Amino acid sequence: MNTSPERDPAAARFAVLQMVRLSGALLALGGVLIITGKVAWLPRLPEAAGYVLIAAGLVDFFVVPLLLARRWKSRP
Repeated sequence: MNTSPERDPAAARFAVLQMVRLSGALLALGGVLIITGKVAWLPRLPEAAGYVLIAAGLVDFFVVPLLLARRWKSRP
């Protein structure tokens, strides 16, 4: 059992990866809502803004976690 007050870096990195994925999913969802016109609390945004948000969300969800994991990988 680890009783030291230090935080486990693996747990912190896992949390960061999950937050990055969550933010990507929310960006993509926001883009879909803009494209379908279901967002009434925003001024009329062009449909292109929705597509940009979807693309950014997909990159944030699929690509960024891979890049972070590669960067954090321990060297042999």
